[in-house]
Amino acid sequence: MAQLQDILQWCDQTLLSSEFKDYAPNGLQIEGKADVKKIVCAVTASLDAIDAAIEAQADLLLVHHGYFWKGEPAPITGMRGARIKKLIQHDISLVGYHLPLDAHPSLGNNAAIAELLEFENIQALNPNDRHPIGNIGYLKQAVSAEAFKQQLSDVFNREIIHLPSTTEKIQKIGFCTGAAQDFITQAAEQGCDAYISGEVSERTFYEARELNVHYFACGHHATERYGVQRLAQALSKQFDVETIYYEQDNPI
Repeated sequence: MAQLQDILQWCDQTLLSSEFKDYAPNGLQIEGKADVKKIVCAVTASLDAIDAAIEAQADLLLVHHGYFWKGEPAPITGMRGARIKKLIQHDISLVGYHLPLDAHPSLGNNAAIAELLEFENIQALNPNDRHPIGNIGYLKQAVSAEAFKQQLSDVFNREIIHLPSTTEKIQKIGFCTGAAQDFITQAAEQGCDAYISGEVSERTFYEARELNVHYFACGHHATERYGVQRLAQALSKQFDVETIYYEQDNPI
């Protein structure tokens, strides 16, 4: 068993959460019981994830996508109200880490997919970023776009959207998980052959063609499964707590 405040302090220090300007609060979003024996982690704090935490008798729900996003209406009503009401009724804390969990060099989403895809020589996509949330990696040897698309499909277990360029071989690759499709411009500036993210926009089709960078959309959820699992595993080692990952496969 661990204390909620000890878990929060460790996470904040490990992820350097205070050093990020983010779109939602990082750390504790809804406070539950002080003692934590079991943590359920999930990509997003959906109602199904909350129900899974309740069923598991968890004390804390750890997510990448929590609540209180910038620009959201303030009233806690409707769908969001129903979610928050359930958490409070069952005394379950909601803890979310967004950009700090993308950027962490070993626990983060980008670090995880770099390992899964066996990238080498990892660098910042934007050399001026203190804590880069986008990166560049290199394949051991150059491959065709079709071969790389198949590798991505195998790793992420879904159909990959590929917006092609004229570059025949791919080796230098920019990547950032989630909804970071607009970083394709930075990838082009850094001379990348291809760029990977989770989502894709209508404008990305033209950008890939005109910037001559292969773009691969691998799924927002699919590319961000890993950070919460790695953080939960680290918490399990650091504290005497049980952790469970709840997978709600989202095709987006």
